[in-house]
Amino acid sequence: MSSFNTPTSPAFSPPTPDLSRDETATLIAASKVNGTSVYNPRGDSLGSIYDVMLDKGTGKVAFAIMSFGGFLGLGESYHPLPWSLLRYDPRQGGYIVNLDRDRLEGAPSYAAGSAPDWSNRAYGQGIDAYYGVSS
Repeated sequence: MSSFNTPTSPAFSPPTPDLSRDETATLIAASKVNGTSVYNPRGDSLGSIYDVMLDKGTGKVAFAIMSFGGFLGLGESYHPLPWSLLRYDPRQGGYIVNLDRDRLEGAPSYAAGSAPDWSNRAYGQGIDAYYGVSS
């Protein structure tokens, strides 16, 4: 009888990931991106990253979902931004997007508690078109 440790044996202990290393100079955990502030080039706060949408085919981030407006979650809206528009600024500790508040207020968005039909490819294409980004 062999004495191999298997996932069902009491001696098996799966490795525990080191969650303290969720950021390097060039990589960051998606969970750490959520909540990061978004600013315009003047340094005015526009909102914060609520979530990110990944392209299943490429594995790349396609959109950052930015929460915008509202107070204590009331009246808040979500604005999908093409990921390519954002750049991280370590001095600000957040992302910079070259948009002013007026342009953002007219941008594609959805209310808290609802969600767009991401399976409809035209929805993502409409976001890209609004911001002048080719998909």
